[in-house]
Amino acid sequence: MGRGDLRDAEWELLRPFLSVSNGRCGRWRDHRLVIDGILHRVRTGVQWRGLPGRFGPWKTVYERHRLWSADGTWERLLRQVQAAADAVGEIDWDISVRAHQHAVGARTGPPPAPASKEGRSGRTPGRHSSRPSCTTRSSRAGHGTPGKSAPGPGGRDRGAEETDGVPREATAGRLRKV
Repeated sequence: MGRGDLRDAEWELLRPFLSVSNGRCGRWRDHRLVIDGILHRVRTGVQWRGLPGRFGPWKTVYERHRLWSADGTWERLLRQVQAAADAVGEIDWDISVRAHQHAVGARTGPPPAPASKEGRSGRTPGRHSSRPSCTTRSSRAGHGTPGKSAPGPGGRDRGAEETDGVPREATAGRLRKV
């Protein structure tokens, strides 16, 4: 018996609720080995193919787990074991719930609708209205014609002496077409 396998007392609780045959043909492989294999996989997170050989063929363990999950055998086993333990008085159904002091007054309604991605101004995030969409100075200052200045953001003309905050003399050489 390996660490984490079913103890004899635990197995004796489960054995009366497990069927001897699968109903189609023949007998099941030993339930205890298969359940130990399933518990090993759940505990360690190993892939089905990585199950140690002591649990039998991995495909048998996988198929039994898949079949029992699909037909409700696991839920039935849980209900039957709980009912048997409750009849003997081994289960205490008293529930005590403790919450952190900050848990008081939590929202009970649905969460608020998310804000639109465009924000209040109707612009998409990351775009700035103070900058035109085209980034070359020649396109902003009279379409490449030196001596002309384009209106700045907001539609006001900055005058011929300054283009985008840079003196005209500094930008005049860069505005000519090549």
